[in-house]
Amino acid sequence: MRFEELRCKEIINICTGQRLGYVYDAVLDFPSGCVRALIVPGPARLFGLLGRESAYILPWEAIEQMGSDIILIDGKADIRRDSRENRSRFC
Repeated sequence: MRFEELRCKEIINICTGQRLGYVYDAVLDFPSGCVRALIVPGPARLFGLLGRESAYILPWEAIEQMGSDIILIDGKADIRRDSRENRSRFC
C-alpha cells in the first residue's frame, strides 16, 4: 500500500467510537523499512482559527483492522498526544 492511499483513510477508535481524523504522517523505521506509528492531527480549536490541539501518535500495534476507507484502532493501546517538536522521542 502506498502512503497516498493510507492518507485517504479515516481513523476510528473502536472502544469509544470516536473519529480521530485522517492519517497525516507516519513514523518509519528506515533500517527495517517498517511503519512504527501513524500520526493524525489533533482537533481544530475554534473552527481552526486558533490552530490545532496536539497530534495523535498511534503505534502500529494499535491497529486492529484496516478497511478500504477506514482504519480501526484499539483505544486501550498507548495512544500519545504530542506536539510536532516532540515526535522524535517516539523513535
